[in-house]
Amino acid sequence: MKYRRLGSTGLLVSAIGLGANNFGQMSPSQVAGGNLSLETTTAVLDACRKAGINFIDTSDLYSEGQSEEFIGRAIKGYRTEVIISSKAGMKWAGGVNREGLTASHLKRSIDESLKRLQTDYIDLYQMHIQDPLTGIDETLRALDDIVTSGKVRYVGCSNFLAWELVEGIQIARQSGWPEFATVQSAFSMLEREPEHELIHAAAKYGTGILPYYPLASGFLTGKYKRDTELPEGSRLARLQWTADQYVNDASFDLLEALEMFAAQRDHTMVELAFAWLLAHPEVSSVIAGATRVEQVVQNAATMDWELTAADMAELEGILPDTPGPGTGNLPRRRSL
Repeated sequence: MKYRRLGSTGLLVSAIGLGANNFGQMSPSQVAGGNLSLETTTAVLDACRKAGINFIDTSDLYSEGQSEEFIGRAIKGYRTEVIISSKAGMKWAGGVNREGLTASHLKRSIDESLKRLQTDYIDLYQMHIQDPLTGIDETLRALDDIVTSGKVRYVGCSNFLAWELVEGIQIARQSGWPEFATVQSAFSMLEREPEHELIHAAAKYGTGILPYYPLASGFLTGKYKRDTELPEGSRLARLQWTADQYVNDASFDLLEALEMFAAQRDHTMVELAFAWLLAHPEVSSVIAGATRVEQVVQNAATMDWELTAADMAELEGILPDTPGPGTGNLPRRRSL
């Protein structure tokens, strides 16, 4: 496994991370609902340990806290060997003031996450989505309190636009508060919106990008075929709005061209998808989900391929210059 700096911090994380949104046993029809038992979760995490994957990304949202709970139970014997990232801000627990990035909600959420994870600190605490109803200064001041208390090492954000990231960093620097070390965003060969502005802001401020959905919800694995039924239980079969984005002739044309590019170099489509993301120096770790030990091994093996400048130039001629679906499926405003 290869390791990269987490943004401009000195913390080293595996270039391939583990996305834990599958952990837990909520309804599989839910976007943030997992379908993995504690036993399978433990096996996947043990496989990550053996493969050198030390970066685990979760959220209090995933399976309504079960993801954090399962991780805490599974890694209890080797907590100091892993870098845990969790997130807060999404609505899921119910009740008034149980969402957003207010000081009240964050200070309550961090304590609940620590309890579920069975640890006294979280390495990286990310704001899951921007909150238009709460001033960013209130959020950053609360994060400063949380970091000063020793409950969190570093802070980051997720699903922030480029200007929102920059605004947060500037206010943090002016106030002497911890600044966002990372920004998490949907980013893949089919979702190139971060290349328009976010990647440039990240390069300017030393913020590490953590791509999620690196395989475009599984479409870039190649398991989906033109004019065939979607595999039962797959993400695209469960989520119609995601299937509408990717299951079309234009996407299959692109996929087939990319598969040919990879095959000509004796590599798989998954290896190409990860290698392309890691060719961007602003990327700290690619967040890849896994539901089986075999997937962990497959993901870790992608480290063997480094794309050349010539490869990237050829791929640029294949890939469409499009913002992609972006984060439009995510709520941008809390309801009163």
